[in-house]
Amino acid sequence: MNGKKYLMNKLPIILVNLLGMIFLAVFLTVSGNEGDSIVFILLIWVLVLSCYLAVSYYVRKKYLDKLLAMTEQLEERYLIAEIVEKPERADDAIFFEIMKMAEKSMLERIAEIEKERREYKEYIEQWIHEVKTPLAAMKLLGENNRFDFTRELLAQLEHVNHYTEQALYYARSEHTEKDYIIRETDLANAVHNAIADNKYLLRQNGVAIIVDEMEEHVYTDDKWLRFILNQLIGNAVKYRGSKPLIHFYSVKNGDMVSLMAEDNGIGIAGSDLSRIYDKGFTGNNGRTVQSSTGIGLYLCKKLCDKLGIGLEAVSEGEGTTVILSFHINDFVAKVQG
Repeated sequence: MNGKKYLMNKLPIILVNLLGMIFLAVFLTVSGNEGDSIVFILLIWVLVLSCYLAVSYYVRKKYLDKLLAMTEQLEERYLIAEIVEKPERADDAIFFEIMKMAEKSMLERIAEIEKERREYKEYIEQWIHEVKTPLAAMKLLGENNRFDFTRELLAQLEHVNHYTEQALYYARSEHTEKDYIIRETDLANAVHNAIADNKYLLRQNGVAIIVDEMEEHVYTDDKWLRFILNQLIGNAVKYRGSKPLIHFYSVKNGDMVSLMAEDNGIGIAGSDLSRIYDKGFTGNNGRTVQSSTGIGLYLCKKLCDKLGIGLEAVSEGEGTTVILSFHINDFVAKVQG
């Protein structure tokens, strides 16, 4: 609390006291009192008034600083009324009641919004599960009736399936840990499964795949790792160059195993690299590829953070290498060995 502003707020009290001092001085003078006595009485008045203002400022500042500190420590600052004792001052008690009313209104509004969000997420999840049935049926029909147009249809179905998976993960993003099953995962199998998920998309766009021999096993959730790889493959196809190629290989370095997904596409501008995980960011490439949404890498980063997987993208003007880094669980490895 600023002392100058405090004195300005107390200005009416100070002016009233000054008027009182003037009237008292006039009265004492008319009554025949000596000048020294009048000055002494006025000095005592000024001293008492100054002490009152100083003590009042100190007590008030201490109370408000404490209140401010308590508020700054709260994550939900609208709950400040729950931890503050009911004040004794009449004006503070009114403001306390106003805070309680505001808190009650805020909690009711939050409960209402959370209910709406929960119902919307439940609807989205249900819709995605329902739409997967006709998608699977369309894929089966396309695979059983091989024509030129069905190959195009199957590639587009893979696109739709990727988008539904994105929507499902986004709907569950706040509580995906409830769907984790951490177990030993073969990196080679995870890569080959992701390639199989995108076989029609890769074939349609003439993308060549090279998968080096990988013997490493990591501990992660294989379903969500497959989801991440699907997003990376989709990006490599979307931003492909001439004679597109995706190269998968692994590197072991100390207590880390890194899975590399390297492509020879159009690459990522250096100015965009630090922002590619931002929600909705499409960068310079997104202006040339109209289907860019800026959601894929955002979801990958969010999921990698929750799974403890390192995620890094390296690009030097042409081509991009995405690195997924896994910690080796020494304890589990020794027990199994």
